[in-house]
This record gives sequence, C-alpha cells and structure tokens, in this order.
Amino acid sequence: MAEVKNHPIEDFGEQMEVRRRKLAEIKDAGQTIYPNDFKPTHTASDVTSQFGARADEELVAAVHDIRLAGRIMAIRSFGKAAFFHIQDRRGRLQVYARKDRLGEEGFALFQSLDIGDVVGVWGHLFRTKTKELTLQAQGLRLLAKCLRPLPEKWHGLADVEARYRQRYLDLMVNPEVREVFEKRSRIVRLLRRFFEERDFLEVETPMMQAIPGGAAARPFTTHHNTLDMDLYLRVAPELFLKRLLVGGFERVFELNRSFRNEGISVRHNPEFTMLEFYH
Repeated sequence: MAEVKNHPIEDFGEQMEVRRRKLAEIKDAGQTIYPNDFKPTHTASDVTSQFGARADEELVAAVHDIRLAGRIMAIRSFGKAAFFHIQDRRGRLQVYARKDRLGEEGFALFQSLDIGDVVGVWGHLFRTKTKELTLQAQGLRLLAKCLRPLPEKWHGLADVEARYRQRYLDLMVNPEVREVFEKRSRIVRLLRRFFEERDFLEVETPMMQAIPGGAAARPFTTHHNTLDMDLYLRVAPELFLKRLLVGGFERVFELNRSFRNEGISVRHNPEFTMLEFYH
C-alpha cells in the first residue's frame, strides 16, 4: 500500500517558532497557558439574539457582564486600541480592546495574541459607528495558543482534496460545513426518538465478526491476538439483529458503524454509518 502523507498547505516553520516563543514568554510571566476554569455566560448567537434589537442607549446603560470564549479569526489594530472577531460554536462577535480598559498587563497580553488563538473575554456591549454590535473588553485571558497559523487562502477554500485532508481547518473557516455536521447530529437524534417512541430497543452488536455476513461486500480483515484468529469488520449488523429477534426482543434498531473495503470518493467512505431496524 502506498504511503499516505499529510500535505501541508504552506510552510509555516518560522511563524510557528514565533508563536512558540510568545507562548513561552506568557508562561515565564507566571500566567497559566492552558487554563480550564474560564466559564462563558453567553455564546455569540446568545448575544445577538438577546441584545441585537436593543437601542444604543439601552446597551450603554445596561450592566450586563458578558463573558465569551472563542477563536480569534481577525484582528485590526490601531496602536493603543484594536478590533478583533472571535468565533465560537454559535457564530462570531466583534470585540473592542483598548489599553486604558485592559490595563498595561492585559493589553500586553492582547498584543501577543495571534489569529487562531482561543481566548476568553468579558465586558459590556455597545455599537460602533457602523452599527455593529460589539463587546468592549474589560478583561482578557488566553485559553489556548494556536501554534500553527491559519493559511490565508483557506478563506473560501474550494480545493476538495485539501479540505478533506485537513478537515479541521475546513470546519474552522467554512461555517456552512459545520452546519452539515450539526444537521447530521439532529437527524440522528430524530431517528432515535422516532424508534424509541414506537417501543424499539436500541442495541449494539459486534463490529468484529467471524463471518462478515448480512450483505455482499468485501470486508476489512483484522486479527485477534488472544484468540489467535482472523476476524472481519462487519459489513452489516443484520445477522446479529435477527438473532435478537429470535431471543425475544421484538423490536430492535441499531445506528451502527459498518465497513466495506471497496471504493472511495468524496461522497462514499469505506467506513460509514448505517441504520437497521427489525420487528
């Protein structure tokens, strides 16, 4: 079998070294570089839905302390102030960072941040002159340093092979791809609820089988060291589900991972999810 290599989109060696150095400096300053105690109060979409329709004066007068956590996706710096966008699982929000608000230490931390870093930020809302809902930062914490820069050309990336090889970047910069994953999760929940409401029992059957039965397909072969025998990754769960019927479970279903060692494309994977049900 030919070796499959991870093809880098760009060579980021020098930039990665700069980011590692920044991380070391933050650590040397006595800060926890990967804290796990920051607790957001809102997501980006929460902020938009709860405060997006409020008047400018109402936003300024409000005392809401908004805490967000997300990945920095863009930075526009103006010396002693800057705008940046953070992205969480529910969208993006603009943040305004000022030296006189964050203080010397806080603003120095901000200046060491890079696009891709995950941060926690808190403060109050206002609207800019362009009417964009914005969080004015009163405090800032680095939650995780992004050591590998985001390639600029990933924005709007259309190279199918590159997207599938580095899917995490595809998810990071293409919101419509994340929506597909979220829709899949909702579909699976709906399927489970559909069968449970009809008195079906969800079960799990063996993935490794002595006989890969239930469908005509080429299986993957593996070896069980303790039993010293070859086994096959299942091509379907059918035979075991039918045995459960014989055993007295009158309604069963399984959302299962199956494996067929034949063919591959962007629309077909040898490892896939199947739904089978019997009654």
